Amino acid sequence: MRRHVVLPLLALFLVSGLTTPAVAQPEPPPERTINLLVYGDDPCPQGKGDEIVVCARRPESERYRIPKKLREKPEPVGGPGWGSQVATMEQTQRQNLPNSCSVLGSNGFTGCTAKMLEQWAAERRMQQSTGEP
Repeated sequence: MRRHVVLPLLALFLVSGLTTPAVAQPEPPPERTINLLVYGDDPCPQGKGDEIVVCARRPESERYRIPKKLREKPEPVGGPGWGSQVATMEQTQRQNLPNSCSVLGSNGFTGCTAKMLEQWAAERRMQQSTGEP
């Protein structure tokens, strides 16, 4: 019984050993590529041997500037700051506080005169700056 199992396995091993691929030849190293930024009328350097030199030309005014990616300010990660959130909350709650010129809340009427004076001053500034209302 052992012979029946061993012979097919031995034959399979020998056949698979005959079909092994040839050892691959090592590939030559890739060419060397150099990427450069050239400003103004500066010449692009020549490659030595099998080097490939790729030059990107920029205006002379960009030579000493910080790269554009680093100039841009990243957006805040956490959303608006707590100061603006507090100001928004105070503005929305303003109608319930005294001096708000509102029919809601206690003493809401007390701010009506102040609001009318603010509106009058804003209209006056607009008339003086443009000459018309």
